[in-house]
Amino acid sequence: MSLPLPSGDALAASQALQRMIAAEIADQGGAIPFSRFMELALYAPNLGYYSGGAAKLGHDGDFTTSPEISPLFGATLARAAAAIMAQSGPNIIEFGAGTGKLALDVLTTLGELGVRVDSYTIIELSGELRARQQEALKAFPQVRWVHDFPDAFRGVVLANEVLDAMPVELVLRDGGRWHRQMVTVDAGRFAFASSEPDAALLDQIARQVESHCADALQDGYLTEVHPIGCGFMRSLAHTFKGGKGAAILIDYGFPAHEYYFDERTSGTLMCHYRHHAHPDPFYLPGLQDITAHVDFTAMALAAHDAGLDVLGYMSQAAFLLASGIGDLLLKTDPEDALRYLPQSKAVQKLVSPAEMGELFKVLIVGSGVALEPAVERADRSHKL
Repeated sequence: MSLPLPSGDALAASQALQRMIAAEIADQGGAIPFSRFMELALYAPNLGYYSGGAAKLGHDGDFTTSPEISPLFGATLARAAAAIMAQSGPNIIEFGAGTGKLALDVLTTLGELGVRVDSYTIIELSGELRARQQEALKAFPQVRWVHDFPDAFRGVVLANEVLDAMPVELVLRDGGRWHRQMVTVDAGRFAFASSEPDAALLDQIARQVESHCADALQDGYLTEVHPIGCGFMRSLAHTFKGGKGAAILIDYGFPAHEYYFDERTSGTLMCHYRHHAHPDPFYLPGLQDITAHVDFTAMALAAHDAGLDVLGYMSQAAFLLASGIGDLLLKTDPEDALRYLPQSKAVQKLVSPAEMGELFKVLIVGSGVALEPAVERADRSHKL
């Protein structure tokens, strides 16, 4: 691969993380599950990708998210949030708030609409991003930072590109059976090895993969299952227990019947480094993002089984258009080309099927609330 070289300090941090991971592999008898490798690469204290100090987002980072593309993304989300808060409570939780841009746009828009927000709670694991958020949101005293789910909640939960960064299990079909992908050290480098899955993982595979495949997948088929993402959905359900509200989860992914295509033999795992995408999770651990597409069927089932209603599932384009992004765009006069054209181009990127409009999906789960009629009409949860 031809990728940008890291600085000396960044390389030293990655090497320190590699030594930490290698030491854990040795302590565990020579191999750890890929999910544990991914967890350490992303979240090891002070060294992981999200817990370290490197810039993640924007021109100097590794990728750009929807809130960075246009303030109309957050403004549209604010309108959807306002409708839910009117039925529940004036509170918002955001997971993984990035640079704080989404929170800034949501709070600004809600203020312009006259919608009260008593608390805006951010759950953020990255110290670098938390510092950027605190600077961006210093004008909003209702914003606070915590490390875990509250015990009870009434309001709206926002999670934009959160599920894709949760560690996944890699499983390989071989000899007519599933094998868990482990990470070992071979000749001083990280490498894959296989082991027998335990009963819990076999249950996850049966529920998430095999129940949605008409025929057995071929030998050599590699894919992901998402026990940690499913656990996150169960935690959401616990947070809403006894309260009212909804979670709006936006991410790239597929329903199960599209996720486990016969032709998708290598899974969806992808890494992002300095605006380059590549498939090698062992490249410079701690300096690159490691992600997997979301199985939205598995997330919806986990939420439903834990007691939440699946209120809606749709493409990002359908959600944004139903929530009024077109009306917000037209607040800028199309005759004012210098202002209108850049905004129009950004909205096109968010909703175009060739860009983010179809690959990104929106899953809305909750309790005791209903969606706005236009959003409800866009629901395609029957496709899950």
